[in-house]
Amino acid sequence: MRCRELINKLEMLSPRSYAEAWDNPGLLTGRYEKEIGKVMVALDATDEVIEEAVEAGADFLLTHHPLIFSARKQINDDDFIGRRLVKLLGNDICCYAMHTNFDVMGMADAAADKIALTDRQVLDITWETDKEKEGIGRVGKLQKAMSLKECAELVKHSFALDYIKIFGEKNRIVERAAICPGSGKSVIQKSVLGGADVLITGDIDHHEGIDAMAMGLSIIDAGHYGLEKIFVPVMEEFLKRECGELVVFRAREQNPFWML
Repeated sequence: MRCRELINKLEMLSPRSYAEAWDNPGLLTGRYEKEIGKVMVALDATDEVIEEAVEAGADFLLTHHPLIFSARKQINDDDFIGRRLVKLLGNDICCYAMHTNFDVMGMADAAADKIALTDRQVLDITWETDKEKEGIGRVGKLQKAMSLKECAELVKHSFALDYIKIFGEKNRIVERAAICPGSGKSVIQKSVLGGADVLITGDIDHHEGIDAMAMGLSIIDAGHYGLEKIFVPVMEEFLKRECGELVVFRAREQNPFWML
C-alpha cells in the first residue's frame, strides 16, 4: 500500500478539515508514493519512539501529537526536533499526525465509550454546518448515579491508570459527566453550561480546580497522557481492520513522567 492510499484511509476516519486552525496534522515527513508495509502507532514522536521505529524497520509512524507545530527555517541536528526529523528522513520513515481532527472524529467518542456515557452531546463545538455539529469532548449521563469517589474509581479502572487527581467532595453524587481527553482547562465553563456534575480531563491546575468547584463542577484529572493514550489501541485496531495487508504494532508505552 502506498503512503497516499494509507493517508486517504486515515482521513476518511478523521478528515483534516476538522482540525483546529492552529494545529498541524497530516504528513510531516516522507514521500506520498512510498510503499508502506509496516506501521508503528504512538502518542508522541519522541527520541525513544523514533529509535524503536528505526530498529523495527517501520515505514510509517502514526502519532497523535504532531512533531512539528510551527514554521522552521532549518532542519539540522542542533536541536531535538531537528534531530528527530533528520532521523526520520534519513531512515525514509513517513511520519503522520492525527491531532485535533482525531480529537473531534475519534477520541471524543472513544473516551465516552470507555465510561459508557449515554445521551451524549458535543461538549465544545469546533466545527459546524447547517446539518452537523462536531467538536471536542462529550457530555452525557453516566450509567447510574454514583459518588464522586466511585466515578473516580470507574475512570481509573476504565483507563488503566495508576493515579488520578480529584477536585470535589468524595461523597458528592454525580450523574452527568463531561469528558475531554488532553488539556481540559478551556472546557470548564462549557462543562458547567452543559449541566455536568463532573469533568473528566487532564492538565488541571490548582486555581482552575478550585474555581471549578466554586461553580459546582467536580473534576477528575486523569492526566493528559492518561486519557489520550487510548489513541494507540484505537488506531491499531482501525488499521488492522481496514489495512489487513499491513503489519501494524504499537510503540512501547511511555508515560512521560512518574510519581514518587
